[in-house]
Amino acid sequence: MDLQTLKRFSRLLSLAFVIGCSASSSAAQEPAERPQNVPDMPTVSEPAPLEVAAGEFDNGKMWTFEYPPLEYFRDEYGFNPDSAWFAGARLGALRIPRCSASFVSPNGLVMTNHHCARESATAVSQPGESLLDNGFYASALEDERALEDQRADQLIAIIDVTEEIFSGIAAASSDAERATLLQAAEEAASRRISDEYGGEDADIVVEVIELWNGARYSAYVFHRYMDVRLVMAPELKIGMFGGDPDNFTYPRYNLDMSFFRIYDDDGNPLQTDNYFSWSEEGVQEGDAVFVIGNPGGSSRLQTVAQLEWRGAARDKTIADLYASRAAVYDALVDEDPEKAEELDLRNLVADLLNSEKAYRGMWRGLQNPEYMARRRDSERQFLVAIADNPALNAEYAGLVDEMAGIQERRTEYADEFSAFIAIGSPMFTSAVVQRALSAYQYLAAQAAGAPEAALSQVKDQIRSIEDQPSTIQGGLLTARLRDIETYLGADSEIGSEILLGRTPEQTSDAILAHSALADSDRAAAALESGSLTMTDPAVHLVATAFDAIVEYQSAFQQLGQQEAGVAASLGRARFDVYGTSIPPDATFSLRIADGIVTGYPYNGTYAPIYTTFYGLYDHFYSYGPDSDWDLPENWQNPPASFDLSKPLNFVLTADVIGGSSGAPVINEDLEIVGLIFDGNIESLPGDYIFDPEINRSVAVDVRGILEALDEMYDADRIVLELTTGRLAETEAEADRVMAGSRN
Repeated sequence: MDLQTLKRFSRLLSLAFVIGCSASSSAAQEPAERPQNVPDMPTVSEPAPLEVAAGEFDNGKMWTFEYPPLEYFRDEYGFNPDSAWFAGARLGALRIPRCSASFVSPNGLVMTNHHCARESATAVSQPGESLLDNGFYASALEDERALEDQRADQLIAIIDVTEEIFSGIAAASSDAERATLLQAAEEAASRRISDEYGGEDADIVVEVIELWNGARYSAYVFHRYMDVRLVMAPELKIGMFGGDPDNFTYPRYNLDMSFFRIYDDDGNPLQTDNYFSWSEEGVQEGDAVFVIGNPGGSSRLQTVAQLEWRGAARDKTIADLYASRAAVYDALVDEDPEKAEELDLRNLVADLLNSEKAYRGMWRGLQNPEYMARRRDSERQFLVAIADNPALNAEYAGLVDEMAGIQERRTEYADEFSAFIAIGSPMFTSAVVQRALSAYQYLAAQAAGAPEAALSQVKDQIRSIEDQPSTIQGGLLTARLRDIETYLGADSEIGSEILLGRTPEQTSDAILAHSALADSDRAAAALESGSLTMTDPAVHLVATAFDAIVEYQSAFQQLGQQEAGVAASLGRARFDVYGTSIPPDATFSLRIADGIVTGYPYNGTYAPIYTTFYGLYDHFYSYGPDSDWDLPENWQNPPASFDLSKPLNFVLTADVIGGSSGAPVINEDLEIVGLIFDGNIESLPGDYIFDPEINRSVAVDVRGILEALDEMYDADRIVLELTTGRLAETEAEADRVMAGSRN
């Protein structure tokens, strides 16, 4: 293997397919078993026998702030928001890592989901504490705990940079060059605008957002707040009530809320006029509401051929990946809870199981003949519109067929995709394989006569890979070998050479017993002594699969570049045909999602618009302690003054997806009425089609939040601030103010 190929492989590894959590919700700690003997579902390659028309809102209702549907809002709700309303909605909303949030007081108080703050609660737990299990409430301002790695972005301006980006990529003569020029043009626009707003010194961050796959480009100017402190987070059992079984379901009984506070540069609570006031009335059946959040990503502009590839290979493989790796990490949670807590594995398992359930739901939706028939009809209408317009036909004809050809070529590597998915990611790959990937490059480069400086750099990469607990390393290695056995076959050239007739478990044990790369000390010693060779069993594993990995990753990289180029042209075509009447796919940028509060038919009955605390206690007593519906000790005997009839969760038709977690649900008066935390199980195909008949978002009701804060946590500081805007530095001060108001 020549040195140039090795360098190319190293670059490909850095681009290896690593799955992100595209759906945010709660999840549980039950071990996830890799699905075995799942019956093959029919693919959607053959046309569905249904004649179904595309729905009006199949592409959803996640509207952008620069292109709001003013006429639609007026016709649908009799609502005519002005520029001040949109500014208030935009500036009251926030984006935090993976989630959404909002200002809920003039003193920098921020509300988001518990599942968006779980890692923060763990991070600020002091010795002897478990804030994840026991919850946290800062009864005094000085007790609010600073977070090192938290941030919050407020969108302060949106600038159209479409022509600037188009000019920057005009000279591209290939897909690869287009990708390079696009990145350069976006970075140049970001730097220019950032400098105009004061740059890093003014805490400015600028992102160029691609809309309609590149039909339009907007520069989003954010004010980034870095002094974020934890104010309140409930116990895990109430913040994740129902665990993984209830995840992506409704009716729900989940207090999925937490509070942060943003501080200014002088270390004082941020003073702001941009916040959502607290609704006293909450919501009623049929109320029009709006979700102001940052949906992470959707695929509603994908062609039918792209969806067919996903249904045949991609989405189920990703779901299986999450399930198998969650089982590995959860094994250590059971085996060594103390070590698992140190590594924050419960949060990791929850995130993996959440993503597994999301991708499983998307895959099942791709087997739905009606949904695929609707997507085919939508594509048919689009192609007819192009064919009927000579100018559009001259520019865009043949793009859908070209995209189909890309998917056909991608299918040729479906087995390799499934066997080697995310092989460069530490989350999904054992440390011994990570070291072996670099060690193979090192040994091959050494044999090719590479300079010592280059070899030293690779050796440093190997040394930098940290050890994993034996349960995790063995589990991840076994899972990878099982992937090879499942997708390539034990009798394939690669499978037979690696497994040698053994099971994945036996092969894993043998590699870990005999490889010098099984732990960092042995790896360092082997590198120092020069005893590491291609015969090392871990290196042999990588060497056997190396060419296949390089070929698959190189092909996928090239196909991805081609796909991006065709998708950009299709995006411009769709924009030329439909304009802004169809919203662009989600991009983890701020959107307005409209809807109404209403139930829906499910499971042979009808889901109510909201649930109450009565239902929460019914589940606790029905399932019992130590179940997913267990309650924290202090919740098991609520005070007599606790109003069990208060609404806890409610459903609405607003269009949300992962990343919208923690988003405020507001009414026409810019009052917050709820807090988005999930969608129902029927919403999971919403990645590629929105079905307003059964797709529901699930929110925590402000009435339930306030009741819990007041009665269960005696959090008078927060209650006072939410209801009056007044900041109390201590609980005693809040008590005096509230007592005075009652008198």
